[in-house]
Amino acid sequence: MPAKTGKEYIQGLKKAQNNVYIHGERVDDVTTHPAFKNVIQSMADLYDLQYEKPDKMLYTSPTSGNQVGMTFLQPHSVEDLIKRREAMQEWAMTSGGMMGRSPDYLNAEVMAMGMNNELFAEADPYFAENARNFYEYARENDISLTHTLIHPQVNRAKMQHEQKDANVALHLVEKQSDGIIVDGIRLLATQGGITDEILVFPSTVKKSGEHDDPYSLAFAVPNNTPGLKFISREAFDYGKNEWDHPLGSRFEEGDAIVSFENVFVPWERVFVCGNSSVCNRTFRETNAVVHMSHQVVAKNVIKTEFLLGVVLNVMDAIGIDQFQHVKDKGTEIMLHLETIKSHLFRAEHNAKLDQSGTMTPDFDALNAARNWYPRIYPRMTEIVRILGASGLMGIPTEADFRHEEIGPIIHRGLQGKNLEGEERVQLFRLAWDMTLSAFGSRQTHYEYYFFGDPIKMGMAYFDGYEKDSYKKYVQDFLTRNRGVNV
Repeated sequence: MPAKTGKEYIQGLKKAQNNVYIHGERVDDVTTHPAFKNVIQSMADLYDLQYEKPDKMLYTSPTSGNQVGMTFLQPHSVEDLIKRREAMQEWAMTSGGMMGRSPDYLNAEVMAMGMNNELFAEADPYFAENARNFYEYARENDISLTHTLIHPQVNRAKMQHEQKDANVALHLVEKQSDGIIVDGIRLLATQGGITDEILVFPSTVKKSGEHDDPYSLAFAVPNNTPGLKFISREAFDYGKNEWDHPLGSRFEEGDAIVSFENVFVPWERVFVCGNSSVCNRTFRETNAVVHMSHQVVAKNVIKTEFLLGVVLNVMDAIGIDQFQHVKDKGTEIMLHLETIKSHLFRAEHNAKLDQSGTMTPDFDALNAARNWYPRIYPRMTEIVRILGASGLMGIPTEADFRHEEIGPIIHRGLQGKNLEGEERVQLFRLAWDMTLSAFGSRQTHYEYYFFGDPIKMGMAYFDGYEKDSYKKYVQDFLTRNRGVNV
């Protein structure tokens, strides 16, 4: 079938009746529940955008001939890579980059693991075939995906098999002729209850040993699979209108604990089964982490542009753009934006074909960007807070402005240099929702831990960085100087 529409996405969720819990109750219909309906509509808008801009968002499937989502594209050239990235950024611009798990993130992953599937064949050629088939299935049916990577935070000092309750984490229970039985808990599925299927994969950072083979799994199942539960955290969409909560009311993706209660997974949906060695190498050797990072960096360009736009408008609104420290803070964000755009340019224009014929971005550039962004995003949101100052607290609601008695008072009293009071407050509510609201605070936390603990990521980056040439450069320099002094 061709790429789905927003209506088809919503109808699919209604029909699936995923087993979702929030605020102590089971959800009958996520498409109408206050915690989910608004972000579901934002997701539906993404799917509709594919048909509003088909030249940019769709391409012809190499197998069915249908028009399918550009974000599933297996790129064969730098031009293809750029086309796919531009489609990703079209989606990101609808939310200012505030939907970190829009469908393109995992579309890039399933493409990479589907095309670079030889690693999975180490245990059984069937697993490699499964990965390829799942990519085809996801692309041809425009499947929306959530995923889960990490075990519960019980005792991080121990491996899973050493835990006091070694069965709390998702693990293999039994192999059967037609599939496997799995049981346990996984964290932390963003958009858990509002997607079609879930990908279970190993952590991108934390490695396992052979004693943890029972926990070393990779598979995909529909979200309405019997025994599968999504236990959602408190919603940060508080039912407010878009004027009062311009971001949280539309783009609150949600995160869920995932419970597998003796869930059956058919063999054709299994990619890794009880093999820690394959799990440890999955993201890097399939190039999934490269293509996922490409999507993330592309999204972060848009997010930084959006944040910069908010900062510049705040400066303008209250006439602070001539102060030295204000300009310096604006410059700081501008430098971050230009740096990340340079990383993206280098990644795309230094791309090379991998063994599957997939044009793969330069991971050195993307790896630097994905290690760097968690360190600077909290600083950029801090700048918004500093420049907004008390204006981020003095933000009446739309209802206040509509009130016959107090509306005119605050409209006059909260005017800006070149904005009426209502316009200025609406801008400042956007800045507040980006940084200080529950939604905005989650965004900062989310970016900090996007790929895992930044410190562990930094250690891995340091260990993997090519250092010898730089050390040799200095050693040769000193050797030459010794020769001159003799």
